[in-house]
Amino acid sequence: MKKGRLLILGASGHGKVAGDCARAAGFWSELVFYDDRWPAQNMCGSWPVVGTGETLLVEYRKNDQGFVAIGNAATRLAWLQRISSAGIPLATIKHPRAILSVGVTLGAGSLVVAGAVVNIDVRVGKGCIINTGSSVDHDCVLADGVHICPGAHLAGEVQIGTSSWIGIGSSVCQCIRIGNVVTVGAGAVVTENVPDGITVIGVPARPQTKHKLD
Repeated sequence: MKKGRLLILGASGHGKVAGDCARAAGFWSELVFYDDRWPAQNMCGSWPVVGTGETLLVEYRKNDQGFVAIGNAATRLAWLQRISSAGIPLATIKHPRAILSVGVTLGAGSLVVAGAVVNIDVRVGKGCIINTGSSVDHDCVLADGVHICPGAHLAGEVQIGTSSWIGIGSSVCQCIRIGNVVTVGAGAVVTENVPDGITVIGVPARPQTKHKLD
């Protein structure tokens, strides 16, 4: 049985991916898109954009759910809080071709894209993104707002802090602790714990440094 409508805030490429996953899941009677760039931004792929985030907050009907498809973690989490505070239930979207094992918990407003594998007893916070072809192995813990980018891989028992970004094609070794608001660069291999608020790049991953030009 289908639910009501899915009200999606965000009409960028990420919004299209979220819409495609929601359409494939088939749980909602209609997908309705909103974006703060409306009316200049009036389409999201094949879906029309009908208003701004403020419009979404007042157009909720019984049985609808809300979802935030915004790439910036801080903005995504802030809007999830606003939508929830307005009394709108938050959706979690899982593509039917994603694999979720026994004991996985997904926080409200999270997205799991096609080809992702989430293994046994993983805990995922609110507003997370587990993107195309990524993997999260057993007993990992992802705090709110984490983005596991396409093709990134976490070994078992990794812990990732709030709003951290694990870049495309990167790998994180087992039992590593990654702090809050960390960026792991594309293709990096994380072999040591990472403190809050820094960017790490390379193999093995090291803090990014800026070089002075001559």
